[in-house]
Amino acid sequence: MPHESFVHLRVQSAYSMLEGTMQPRDVVRACRAQGLPAVAITDRNNLFAAMEFADYATAEGVQPIMGALVAVERPGSGDRTGRANFDWLVLLAQDEAGYANLIELVSRAHLDGDGTDQPHLKLSGLFGHTDGLIALTAGAEGGLARLLAEEQAGAARAYLADLEELFPDRLYIEIARCDDAVELKSEAALIALAYERDLPLVATNPVAFADPSYHEAHDVMLCIADGSYVETRERRRSCRHAWLKGATAMRELFADLPEAVANTAVVAQRCAVMAPARPPILPSLAGDRDGETQLLIEQARVGLAARLARLGLADDAAQPYRERLEFELDVINRMGFAGYFLIVADFIKWAKGQGIPVGPGRGSGAGSVVSWALTITDLDPLRFGLLFERFLNPERVSMPD
Repeated sequence: MPHESFVHLRVQSAYSMLEGTMQPRDVVRACRAQGLPAVAITDRNNLFAAMEFADYATAEGVQPIMGALVAVERPGSGDRTGRANFDWLVLLAQDEAGYANLIELVSRAHLDGDGTDQPHLKLSGLFGHTDGLIALTAGAEGGLARLLAEEQAGAARAYLADLEELFPDRLYIEIARCDDAVELKSEAALIALAYERDLPLVATNPVAFADPSYHEAHDVMLCIADGSYVETRERRRSCRHAWLKGATAMRELFADLPEAVANTAVVAQRCAVMAPARPPILPSLAGDRDGETQLLIEQARVGLAARLARLGLADDAAQPYRERLEFELDVINRMGFAGYFLIVADFIKWAKGQGIPVGPGRGSGAGSVVSWALTITDLDPLRFGLLFERFLNPERVSMPD
């Protein structure tokens, strides 16, 4: 199938929680079916889909473009409560340096805040971390369009000047036609600014679902995300245009701006980096692997003793539990998974301590005495005859689930 000359640069996958509906593999397959040569997944403030997306795209012969929607605090926007307004930028990685900067910026958006606002960056925080990144102004979600729609032309020009400094020769004025009020008010001014400042236009159709039939379900999903009812008048609503349109539909939609469609392929050609394939990198709760091994042994033995004390088992009846625990610990530690068990146990104990419901255990994981001792699960494996080997054994090459 010949490739089309249009590329979607604004797709939110299911990793944009309760906002996008498509798994990365579905995004890739839909693009391949339509003959689209590349696609960018730009989830909101995260790169969770990156490695999965890169794998599926490579296998299907579709070029993956690594990107994200990043929240940026609008300069001088704080109100009397000190809370700021947030706009969005689409950042796409051109090369390894850009991908590293994208990881840095997304991480800082989550780590530098106090947890009371949307994870975000200050515009000044982007300086020094934009090499290798292409920026799109994010259409109606971006500060440029919003300022123009609010008739703040001076502030819009100042904001655009900052973006040009941050992304020299790597800034695109994004035009989306989704019947959004901000888009309708700002499009003419956006186009005029692009021509005046000799900046390229790029056409997008922010995608959240596969085809028009998903619109109603997506609208309900947004209600779930926001805790509102479908009948509520003043609420966020799904955009009926937010489906993965084909190249023909996009060329028709932007018939008056053919260069904006052509520039989507230019952006794709400028991007040549994928998420690297590597084993999971887990934080350590004990400093190193030996420390994790010892900590797991200590916690599991203490946990099992507590479980057995509650059961009131005689010593001879408790011995099979102790033997099974030592066998499992040996397998887990030889496979290097001690740290993983400690992390999962930490999550589960915290959740239970906060009154958050946690299931007693399901699947093969319920067959582990170590998991039971650490209170990850609450089913007695020996009582129900559950096998540890179904969950984990030395022949397994992936992490236990």
